[in-house]
Amino acid sequence: MDQTPVHQNHNPDLLNLMPPGARRVLEVGCSSGALAREYKKSNPGVHYTGIEIVPAYAEMAREHCDRVVDVDVERVTAEQIRSDFNADCWVFGDVLEHLHDPWALLKKIRGTMERGGCVVACIPNAQHWSVQARLSIGDFRYQDSGLFDRTHIRWFTRVTMLEMFRDAGFVVDAGKARLFHEPQREAFLPVIHAMATAAGADANTAVEDAKAFQYVFRAVVA
Repeated sequence: MDQTPVHQNHNPDLLNLMPPGARRVLEVGCSSGALAREYKKSNPGVHYTGIEIVPAYAEMAREHCDRVVDVDVERVTAEQIRSDFNADCWVFGDVLEHLHDPWALLKKIRGTMERGGCVVACIPNAQHWSVQARLSIGDFRYQDSGLFDRTHIRWFTRVTMLEMFRDAGFVVDAGKARLFHEPQREAFLPVIHAMATAAGADANTAVEDAKAFQYVFRAVVA
């Protein structure tokens, strides 16, 4: 299966949620190491580990990460996390949706973390207006990137993202919707409002949740 294309740009919203004084950071799917590059500008003393399964991407990431390893993170045991992948902050930048069982992985990480540890994640929104519009006409076709990335295995909405962190034992203490300039969006929002009303749900919330392309969250061990 083809991998998500490499990127040299970092996600500023994800960066802003990372704890500024973390001693050890582990980023799953670090791509070119762009996020590590930016984070180390403000926290140069951090030990930053990247997990990256694409050799060419991993080679680029080594320029910015202290360590880059090729491992199937879902097969890593709790004992291995404690001994070899222990971190104050785990980072998943558009990664959880590529995993077979992100719920189990988050529970495993939570079981190894001390109070104050955190997970920061960016997750695409399956409730986005464009997904709803395409579903309404049966146009569910995979693409090389974006919301219909053919390497996505799981799909989440804001509600189910929050449930995933809660059920894993984390407390979400920060987050935001990532919205982009999409002029065509406005034509679909009244229809989404009407559908939510017909479903007996909060129509205004449904409209707001349809605007987000992605969400970023920080989930902590309280």
